[in-house]
Amino acid sequence: MAGSAGPSGSAAAARRALLERWQATLSARRLYGSTSIAGSSPPSVFVGSARYPEVFAGPMLPPVYGDTSLLDSPERWGGMPLERIVGFRLGLVRGMRAVRADRPAGRYVEGLQDVAMSSSPADSELEFERPPGGAGLDGLGPPTGPSAPVRSARLSGASPLRSAERAFYDRDATALESMLEMYRDGAGVQRIQQCLSVGMLGRGRRMVPTRWSITATDSAISGFLAGQAALNPLVDSCRVFRHSGLGNSYAVVLYPRRWSFELVEAWETGGGLAFGSDYEDPRRPCRSPSTAGAFFAARLAVTEYLAGKGLQAGALVLRRISPEYSVPVGVWQVREGVRAAMRGAYEAAGGFGEALFVASLATGVPAGSWAAHGRTALALRQGVMDDYLGCAA
Repeated sequence: MAGSAGPSGSAAAARRALLERWQATLSARRLYGSTSIAGSSPPSVFVGSARYPEVFAGPMLPPVYGDTSLLDSPERWGGMPLERIVGFRLGLVRGMRAVRADRPAGRYVEGLQDVAMSSSPADSELEFERPPGGAGLDGLGPPTGPSAPVRSARLSGASPLRSAERAFYDRDATALESMLEMYRDGAGVQRIQQCLSVGMLGRGRRMVPTRWSITATDSAISGFLAGQAALNPLVDSCRVFRHSGLGNSYAVVLYPRRWSFELVEAWETGGGLAFGSDYEDPRRPCRSPSTAGAFFAARLAVTEYLAGKGLQAGALVLRRISPEYSVPVGVWQVREGVRAAMRGAYEAAGGFGEALFVASLATGVPAGSWAAHGRTALALRQGVMDDYLGCAA
């Protein structure tokens, strides 16, 4: 369950009401009714996955000029209500033009790359084949704004972000090396992902569909940080971190073991709670998690904390998804939710069992249910980890 709250009549009703309000706003303002749009891209680009390697790609922009950066900056959305964030997504018009992902070349692709590496909102103008339409909330994926095929485009990026420009011109570096270099230079995950998506990074360059590039970026950076954390001393006690927002409750348990990681999710169905989980340790890396991109997004947030503290730990992330999360907005929400938890004060626990109990109080799910649907507690009880130090369940 990577991002939705499961089937729910109330959630569907909430989505319909939100979409109706948004459509009424568009109608009242007479936005997107023409075959052209001019405005400042946050900057933001989108690459689809249908018909890969021939994909539909284009910029996303609102019909306004100025500082629109907030519209595509998940790192800045903490504490905002769900409806406002959905409004950001619905308010970006997406241009589409078919391009070859395995041959990212031509003026149109170069324009998208200029937008992706822009250090500030990029003024753009699009002419469409027809008026944009199709904004929607299906409850399965992130909200999407209106879209239309692009007849012509004027894409003028602002001055480039220095780390992105270096990565673009360095054709000897691998994509991973370029991503890590941008990350060390302070580029946000969203920016790195977009540069990867439009074919700017690595040696054998190709465009990467946006959905895939998000997971690839989270996976690559967190995998590197996890390897670094494995060289650090162990955390000295069990620690519990908590955060709630956008209808999601998170609890993160760190415990003094060699690096391992598990994400367990719980969501409501008509018959009670359903669960999903994925686990990894150095001997069993998780490459295709059932929790999809949420696994790598949560892993990135945890490994960032460990890297910043110079520590190593086993980590268990618990995510309770409530019906209030009626509109899945993307796995960035998992990354930022766990980051928010790790920035807060932690509660020290005397052992893993106590830590799991504290985490259960934070999420409203019994400790026994979390333990039964994951592998961490069982691994500790069975003594599978060879550096077992007595923090028993």
